[in-house]
Amino acid sequence: MLEIPETNALSGQLRDTITGKTVQKAVTNASPHKFAFFFADPAAYSERLSGKTVTHADAAAGFIRIFCDKFQLLFNDGVNLRYYAPSDPVPEKHQLLIEFTDGSKMVCTVQMYEGLAAFDAGEYENPYYTVALEKPSPLSEEFDLTYFLELFSGLKATLSIKAFLATEQRIPGLGNGCLQDILFNARINPHTKINALTDEAKANLFDAVKNTLRTMTEQGGRNTERDLFGNPGGYHTILSSLSWQNPCLACGGAITKQAYLGGSVYFCPHCQPIL
Repeated sequence: MLEIPETNALSGQLRDTITGKTVQKAVTNASPHKFAFFFADPAAYSERLSGKTVTHADAAAGFIRIFCDKFQLLFNDGVNLRYYAPSDPVPEKHQLLIEFTDGSKMVCTVQMYEGLAAFDAGEYENPYYTVALEKPSPLSEEFDLTYFLELFSGLKATLSIKAFLATEQRIPGLGNGCLQDILFNARINPHTKINALTDEAKANLFDAVKNTLRTMTEQGGRNTERDLFGNPGGYHTILSSLSWQNPCLACGGAITKQAYLGGSVYFCPHCQPIL
């Protein structure tokens, strides 16, 4: 699923690859998917986008934005974005295909669930997108220790650290995937309650959030995800579905995998004891 490192990596590749290209046509729902959530009528996407030129692409938390003249394309969550040169074969099943006038194509398919939107300025109202634009990114200087500590204000003392970091859009674009290595680097168990964190532990967690996400982003996203050309990200996850059966990198012990709060968590019981 797309999180901050992947949206930044993909948007950078999109800027380098499709900026200046003009849309020839758009095809939606060639393979309908019940968890592909389109904004407005997907049948109108080709009319909206045809003839428009890509001017820019960027990331906003867990969203990828592509600007096509006055229109904007927005993707989030479980989108798989792939670029195909004019001579490349294109998969038959997809939820959105953008063909450019030079014959190249951008194809979007769904992994679990996906949000897709093509809209003019002022048309799109989505609270998750609004929050993503309003709150500072952990990659920015505005996301400092003072800001981070304020996020704890007014919360229930029994809230778990996983719930704190990865729910309620407290930190947009940080989800269950990136959470695993952040907590390993901070040596905090995902079950730990926030009232058990000392000031020192909160400061260590802040550093882990900043440094882990920066490293993941600089290395092109996690190796559990794919880039615009179908290659895995360059950041090798410490704790993920790909690595959790390996010994702990710190102590050599066994890693625990558990279902918790709607997703799997991975942790080392020795290095990440519950406080």
